[in-house]
Order: sequence, then C-alpha cells, then structure tokens
Amino acid sequence: MAVTRLGIIGCGNIADAYLKGASRSSLVEVKGVADLRHEAAVARAGTYGVEAMSIDGMLADPEISIIVNITVPLAHADVSCSILEAGKHVYSEKPLAADFEAGRSVVELASRHGLRIGCAPDTFLGGGHQAARRVIDEGRIGKVVSGAACFTSHGMEMWHPNPEFFFKRGGGPILDMGPYYITQLVNLLGPVRRVTAQTSKAFDVRTVTSEPLRGTKIPVDVQTTVNGVLEFVNGANIPITTSWDIWKTERKPIEIYGETGSMLVPDPNFFGGDVLVSKEGGDWQPVDIGDHPFCKPNRELRQGKMAADYRMIGLIDMACAISAGRAHRASGDLALHVLEVMTAFDRSSAEGRHIEMTTTCEQPQPVPLGEDEEVFK
Repeated sequence: MAVTRLGIIGCGNIADAYLKGASRSSLVEVKGVADLRHEAAVARAGTYGVEAMSIDGMLADPEISIIVNITVPLAHADVSCSILEAGKHVYSEKPLAADFEAGRSVVELASRHGLRIGCAPDTFLGGGHQAARRVIDEGRIGKVVSGAACFTSHGMEMWHPNPEFFFKRGGGPILDMGPYYITQLVNLLGPVRRVTAQTSKAFDVRTVTSEPLRGTKIPVDVQTTVNGVLEFVNGANIPITTSWDIWKTERKPIEIYGETGSMLVPDPNFFGGDVLVSKEGGDWQPVDIGDHPFCKPNRELRQGKMAADYRMIGLIDMACAISAGRAHRASGDLALHVLEVMTAFDRSSAEGRHIEMTTTCEQPQPVPLGEDEEVFK
C-alpha cells in the first residue's frame, strides 16, 4: 500500500507519543501539525521535521487523508466533526467525546459521509493483551464468569504540566483511564449489556504540585472515585474501580475468572506485560507472548522501568484497513460503545439503577501473529 499521509491537530503533552509512533512506521507519515496556539505547532514541527500548519490549511490539504485529533476532551467532538466535514477520516484521542450524545453525533456524521473514525486507546492491540485474548478464545480458562479491574492513583496534578482539564467536564478517572480498561475488557469478552455504579468525590479543590503551575488551585467538577459493575452480553460480570483519591494499592489491573482457571492481564495503559494463568487453583504460569507483535519494551518510564509503547498502531491498522476495504479494530463503533459504558457510571449512581446500553459493537478481530506493523497489511 502507498504511504498514508497524516495531519495532527493538537500539540499538547501527548503529541510527542503520536509523532514518535509515526516516525517508527513505514506505512504512515505525518505531513504537518496544527494547534490553536500556532507557536506550539511550530515547536513540535521543528522537533520532528514536519510542517507547522494552520488548522484550516490542514483541513484543505489534498495530500492528507487522515487527521489525528489530540485536542482536550471537551473539544474532541467539535474538532472531529470539522475533520469529517472536510472529507477526511479522523482518528481521535480518547474519549471519543465528552458525552455520549456528542459521540453519537460524530459516528453518525462519519456514516453519512462514508468516512472512517478511529479512536484511542489502541493498547489492546499490543502483544500482552492479544495473548490474553488468545487464552480466552482457545478456552484455556473455560467460559469467563467474572473478574475484576482496577486503576487507582492520587491524581494527575502531581505530574502533568497542565492538569486542569482532567478535573473538568470530559475528564475524571473513568473518562481518562476507563477507556484503557473497558476497551480491553470488550476486546476480551465482547460488548456490555448494562452498568451499575456508585461514584464520589473526595476533594472539591486540587492543588497542582507539578511545574510550571505549582500551587495553582483547581476546582473539581467531576467524580473522582467510581465503583461499578459491567454485565457483558456473554453473561460475565466484572467489577471495576477507577479513582484519583487513593495513594496506594496492591490490586491487579485486570483479573479474569473462568470456569476452569484464572488469568492475570497486564496493565492496559501499555502494550506489553506479563500474562499469567492458573488452572483450577494451581500455581500461576506465564503465557508465552513472543509470537505476538507490539510487546517488546521500548520506552523508559519515569520510574526507570521499561514498557512497550507502540502508540499509533490503531491508526496504522485503520490506514491499512481503508486501503484493503476491511474493518479496522480501534473503530468508532467500539469507541462509542465504550463511551456509553463510561458515561453510564454517573447516570447509574445519580439515578440509583442499572443502565441498559443502547449501543453495541463487534468484538475486534485478533491481531495476526508476526513481527511488526506488516501484520496489518
């Protein structure tokens, strides 16, 4: 296939990950970056050797067929709609939109124009998570009946250079981190039937301790602890906790319990990690993930540990899928379903009832075994 040329709108903290991911690919190429703050676009463009473009110029550029939307969550829907109206496919950062109705409008607009929507996260395409999917698909722990998912920290204000948007509408731990966990659960088990939840907020104001905004006070407009249960169409029920009010825990990111065994699934914020299986109460045994692509550690974290980081593979799969006329995995339908699940948590807590899902999606196809991005062709 010919190289697919991309544009990126949004030059904030996450832009580096996308630009680095694209630079490793032979199948896609970033032509330019744009931002409402043109000086931010100029800085990113200079670092990565791409063009600093205006947003209007990017939307009108005939060489660019897919635009990556990595603006703040509140802007996701509007920016994605402007990209679609310009006749280009869009790949959005998570969440698809700040609320479900806005996300549905984006998906409907894409359908009317015959265009594709892709959406982060794409970590579920990583080798660790695909190996976990294979364990389930092969019946190695029997029919899945339950499990547990957990993400906790004490917030974003301790490390992010500009954390305010995390605590405004469109933010909060369930919309920020929930996409990684719920997308991976849908990858493993298929779509969700209904949700029930209880939510709370520990602090009305957060104080930034990171630079350059140390000491800034942020009013908190979202719930910062969410406890819920997902009932899947296949009958499994999975409790999930996401919180920015917890200092420390030893709970695992995702555990899956089947009729004949249990499985520990790696952190869905990353692409690799160890998969462990216990058969009928036996010792934990590692699962060989060596044949799966996108699992080798390639980035050093702040704590000094190495992690597998292959951000952009969801977009690369989408570009290949457009060329081949097949479905892509990190799809708009998947992202909309995950968004409905996430926004149902607040509704369930406020209304004191189960929330039935109105959307569904196809379980994404497994990623073929192989070495690198060529598996998508």
